[in-house]
Parts: sequence; structure tokens; C-alpha cells
Amino acid sequence: MAHVKLHIPGPVEVSEKTFKAFCTPMIGHRGQGFKDLYAKMQPQLQTLLSTKQLVYLSTSSAWGVMEGSIRNLVHKKVLNCMCGAFSDKWLDVSKKCGKQAEGLQVEWGSPIRAELIDKKLATGEFDALTLIHNETSTGTMSPLAEIAALKKKYPDVMFIVDAVSSLTALPINFDELGIDVLLAGTQKAFALPPGLAVFTASPAALAKAATTKDRGYYFDFVEFEKNAKDSMTPSTPSISHIYALSSKLDDFFAEGLANRFARHAKTNQLTRDWAAKHGFTLFPEKGYESVTLTCVNNGAKADGGRTVDVAKLQKLVKDQGFLIDGGYGKIKGLTFRLSNMGDETEATMGQLYAALDKAMTQL
Repeated sequence: MAHVKLHIPGPVEVSEKTFKAFCTPMIGHRGQGFKDLYAKMQPQLQTLLSTKQLVYLSTSSAWGVMEGSIRNLVHKKVLNCMCGAFSDKWLDVSKKCGKQAEGLQVEWGSPIRAELIDKKLATGEFDALTLIHNETSTGTMSPLAEIAALKKKYPDVMFIVDAVSSLTALPINFDELGIDVLLAGTQKAFALPPGLAVFTASPAALAKAATTKDRGYYFDFVEFEKNAKDSMTPSTPSISHIYALSSKLDDFFAEGLANRFARHAKTNQLTRDWAAKHGFTLFPEKGYESVTLTCVNNGAKADGGRTVDVAKLQKLVKDQGFLIDGGYGKIKGLTFRLSNMGDETEATMGQLYAALDKAMTQL
């Protein structure tokens, strides 16, 4: 069967080099070989996240760590910032963890703004908040630095940030931001197969977790910290994923993080330019567009932009060997999404644009 190249918001395309690393012969997860592997990656991960804290490896999707954050850090009530399908899901997750929770809902396509959070936190009701930095369902990126600045005003509130589809594509300085948890899955901008998450936690978060009853074991932050000090994980990890992550980190630093960030900015702008060339508008509010994917408006917002039969567009592009996304949730078909995250370059994105151009002539 011919391979169809992924340009969906995740999982994204995985390179042959990464797959080869994934197939490295197995080692024991409690032996020195694994400790050496983790220890080699630790300073790279700390540089990537701009932190002096230890960075943890979790054999799970990012949702595992997201749920773990709720279980470890919410004692009183959590404010779930909601601006799309995945951030909206946080509220349901919080309630299913038995926590008091309230949603801060904004219109899909709009970012979460600091002033809205400020008004909620000023009530004193909340001891934690959740934020998705880059909402993939809408292609909208909320202003993380402005939101994180509120931490100085509310030091006892745990700021939990999901950077699943933004981490590695733009700089996120964990220590400077002063947030409490930063987490990401590796199947998006990391360009690894699904099944591994990376995260870090502030000293305040670790201290609070240590006082939390019924926080479980698999996602116990205290256990992650204790084990990471010895270059270990609390439970059996997916060693293959970790070999692949090590290979990927080497790629990041060989390219240079600044170059990597610039590449994502460039390929994202090229995708926006493609949309504009064909008469489309973008779904996110102007100035808050994602840099890792482009959510093209196809009638979800009545602003006079072009509309097409998305299902037909998808098929025409897939027939040429590329998979694009036809929109998610309540805006399925009213938007479509094109990913530029991971290993994509101007050249590889050019191949996608050529396929899209050809498809547009057949609609």
C-alpha cells in the first residue's frame, strides 16, 4: 500500500531516521544503559523547555499527564480555560477526577485573554487553572506570556499549561514564565510516534503534590521527581520511544533551536499565503494564529472568504499522496487544517501546496 504523507495536526509524519532509532535493540529499564540514555537527554530537554527543573518522561498520551496534573494539584477548584474542542475537554476531565471545576468559555477561534482569567482568579475560588497554549481544533494560539504574568498576582494558583502542539516549534521559557506545569505529547511538533509525553513541574507544584491525598501512582509527580533524580521513570517506560526521542533531540540541536523556530514560522506563513492566494480566510482571530498548523475558514465564519467541498478536497489531495484534515468537532467541513509542524521544510510544504493547487482546479 502506498504511503500517504501526513499533514494533519497529529500524528505528523515520522522520518526514517526516527523510525530506525525506534527500532534500537531493547535494554533493561532499570539498568545503567537506560540511566545513561535518560541522563544524556536531560540537559537537552532542560534547554528545550528553558528550565533548571528536571524534565520527566511519561509513557502515555499527553492526556495522562493532563489528568495527573488535576489529580496532583487541585485541592479547591480548577478554572478550565476553554476555547476549542480540546481545551473544552479539560472541564469534563476535571469533573471526572472528582474535582470542583468551572469553565472559562470563549468563542471558538478566539484566544484566552489574561483579563478574563484575572477576573475569575480575583474571586479567590480557584487554586489551579488549565490552559491549552495552542488549540489545534481551531488553530488558535493564546498569549501565554500575558497569561503567565498573572502568576505573580496569584502565586498560590497552579498554572497548568498544555503545549502539546507548540513545544519545539517556538520558544517556551518555563522558568521565566513562572508557570507550574508544562507538558507535551511527542506525536505533534516533536515528530515522534504517539505514546510518549514530556513534562516538567515547578518546585511549588512538587511541594503541593506531596500534600495531595489520592493522587494515584502512575502520574504521581513526587514519584516522577524522585525517579528522575536517578535518571529513572516510576514505571516501565516505552524504551523505543525514548531512543527515538534521543535521536530527535540530537536533530533539534544539530539544526539549532533558533533555526527550528524560524523554520516553523516560515512554513506556517507560506501556508497562510497559500490560503490567501486561493481566496480563503483563516478561522482564528487575527493575531492569534497557530504557528504549527493553519485552520482555514470554509464558512465557519461568514466573512466573505471562499468555500469549497472539503471532503472532495481531501480526497483529491489524498489521491496525490497527502492527508489533510477536514475540520474538527462542530466546525468539521466548515474549516480544514494543514499542518506544518515537525520536520517539514519549505521544500516539503511546497509539495503539499502543489497537490492542493492541483486539487483546487478540480473542484
